[in-house]
Amino acid sequence: MQAIIEKIRELFAAYDGHSPITQIEKIPQSGSNRMYFRLRTNGRSYIATYNDNVKENGTFIYFSRHFRGSGCPVPEILHVNESCTVYLQEDLGDQSLLNELELHGHDEHVYRLFQKSLEQLAQLQIRGDHGLDYSRCITSREFGKQAILSDLLYFKYYFLDTLQIPYDKEQLIDDFEALSTYLTHVDHKYFMFRDFQSRNILIGNDGVHFIDFQGGMKGALQYDVASMLWQAKAELPDTWKDGLLDYYMDCVEKILDKKIDRTRFVSQYNGYVMIRLLQVLGAYGFRGLFERKAHFLTSIPLALRNFKWFLEHRQVGIVLPEFERLLTLIVREEVIHRFEPIRADERTPLVVAINSFSYKNGIPGDEGGNGGGFVFDCRGILNPGRMEEFKTLTGRDKGVKDFLEQQTRMPDFLNSVYNIVDIAVEDYIKRDFNSLSVSFGCTGGQHRSVYAADALARHLRNKFNVRIGLHHIVQDAKNWINRPAE
Repeated sequence: MQAIIEKIRELFAAYDGHSPITQIEKIPQSGSNRMYFRLRTNGRSYIATYNDNVKENGTFIYFSRHFRGSGCPVPEILHVNESCTVYLQEDLGDQSLLNELELHGHDEHVYRLFQKSLEQLAQLQIRGDHGLDYSRCITSREFGKQAILSDLLYFKYYFLDTLQIPYDKEQLIDDFEALSTYLTHVDHKYFMFRDFQSRNILIGNDGVHFIDFQGGMKGALQYDVASMLWQAKAELPDTWKDGLLDYYMDCVEKILDKKIDRTRFVSQYNGYVMIRLLQVLGAYGFRGLFERKAHFLTSIPLALRNFKWFLEHRQVGIVLPEFERLLTLIVREEVIHRFEPIRADERTPLVVAINSFSYKNGIPGDEGGNGGGFVFDCRGILNPGRMEEFKTLTGRDKGVKDFLEQQTRMPDFLNSVYNIVDIAVEDYIKRDFNSLSVSFGCTGGQHRSVYAADALARHLRNKFNVRIGLHHIVQDAKNWINRPAE
């Protein structure tokens, strides 16, 4: 990490040798290997990106400069190092459209932001397409038949086949061929963002801005709109989806200065909605069923219910007999229930006691009286307490949390904990047991164990709605000692 920080300092010095950096803050990573840092000077801030995938960097930098030249709202690239592994760009802030939606809900203010985003998307897709060199794309130049087939097969292998529902393999592949051919022959192909969703739209005082478009290619206009309006986390009302799609088509017609065949456009839009929903199920299946990551497993029921509503209310415009039969089967209630965890209610006696402790003081006993429970040793995780800036903090402070999440194996450790503890919690709820203890220990009971205990408490509440007794033994004792006299 220190070597990366040095490269960033060298890059900034080459860009601006007069303004000293006062702070470098690592920004939490999402799903990619790219590492983002916010640099602060006296009065300004910048975003530095480190990525050892030189081709991906080159594509993003080229796209950014091209789109800015077309008047599109993307970040300005300020400087790039010689090896093209680090680049500096303007800081557009950290408030996304998803943040606005979570803060304000489905109100008029957020609806206008969605409209503004779709208006700018149409500009980026159509005006940004002019003169764009698609040979610079990371993978293929166009989202065509092979790419669509790839998404369908991803769904088949990582989700459909895990359900072990019998089907006619040849007929299903024929349906995949027919659907991919139908969606390939669209009337309007321009730049396709590929991952257009509210998380990748930043909100600033001067409007909306787009990030993370390096995976873009030539493709159907409908794909990006389907991605945005059907993003599961956004949970947009049906009236919003319909109204925003109409608004987007208005914007397209205005830019093209001609009418489009809206019936055909909507029919193929529905097809791309289906592709996106199936792609999501494939991703959840791979991450949840194969990699056993708890968060993705719990997301499958919501995705299936979302897909069930789509099948009942939308028409794709092409007959796919075997595929349609299978899709109807995977959204049955018994299939959805297969992925839904049992949930505690007000009559459930179970209380999960979760502790953080210091091994210096010994392992805490099981107050439930059963003499059992889980004890997890966090000392194999890199200790933030050895670093000067974290010594007086705890696992509840942002700096420590960011360090544990981004620079240690804590996420992998906790995912394994979830898989083990979930089995017991589900069984105990079914059998009406009244107690289970889970303890996390580290050297001082201050950083790693505190973070892990909080994370498990949050996970069990969200997944099982079970009652939690959370006790940070060392930290609670300190707080009691430091309380003012009454």
